[in-house]
Amino acid sequence: MAVCFPMVESSKAFRSIRSFVRRESRITPAQVRALGELWPRYGIPEGTAPLDWPAVFGRVAPVILEVGFGNGEALAAAAAAHPEKSYLGIEVHRPGAGSLLRRLETQDLHNVRVMLGDAKEVLEQRVADASLTGVHLFFPDPWPKKRHHKRRLVQPDFTALVTHKLVPGGHFHLATDWLDYAEHMKMVLSQTPGLVEVSEPGRLAALTGDRPPTRFERRGRRLGHTVCDLLFQRIAAEINS
Repeated sequence: MAVCFPMVESSKAFRSIRSFVRRESRITPAQVRALGELWPRYGIPEGTAPLDWPAVFGRVAPVILEVGFGNGEALAAAAAAHPEKSYLGIEVHRPGAGSLLRRLETQDLHNVRVMLGDAKEVLEQRVADASLTGVHLFFPDPWPKKRHHKRRLVQPDFTALVTHKLVPGGHFHLATDWLDYAEHMKMVLSQTPGLVEVSEPGRLAALTGDRPPTRFERRGRRLGHTVCDLLFQRIAAEINS
C-alpha cells in the first residue's frame, strides 16, 4: 500500500453531482435467484427510517460501511476475516449485489447486510451521526476525463458527510489506481474539518488490517497503475455542522 504524492493546494468548490450512471449490465440467472431468495436474509429495503444497527445485525458490534462494493469479493473476504465486525455494503448495480449475496450464502457469512441505492442519500437520510467505525471507498469510478471530474464522488460535501457519520477515532479508508484522483482525494480530505491523515503503512495495517484486493485493483496493476491507499481518521474534537 503506497502513499504516492505530495499535498496539492486548491480552493475550488464543487457542487454536488451524482457520481454514477446506472449501467445495468447483463444479470445472470444465478444473480436473479440470489436477489429473489437471499434478499430477505441479507438485504435492507429502501426507505427513510433511521437504521438501528443492533436491530439490523442482531448484535452490538463495530459497523463498517463499504461504498460501491462492485462484485462483493473484497467485502466478503473482509467480513470473513473479521467476524467481530459488522459490514454494510451499498451498491447501485443489481448484478453486483446479486454476486455478493451468493458469496454470503456460499461462505455462510452472517455479519454483512446489503443495500441497493445511492450511498450519499443513505448516509444523509438513514445513518445516525457518530455511528460508523469505518467507511471504505475502494476504486470508485475515476471519471478520468477532465470535463467529468465534477462527477467524482470524493468532493467536500461528501467527505464532510462521512466525517459526521464516523465515531471519534473512526477511519475513512480510500484506494484508487488513478494518481490524479488520489491527489484530488488527498487535497479534499486534508481540507475536511475533523479529519487527520494517518496513511503511514504501519497505521494503515493497525487500523484497518490487510485490505483484500479487488477486481478493479488487479486490473489496474496489470495495466501498470500504481495503487494508492489513503487513510484518514476522525479526531475527537467537535465538528461544526
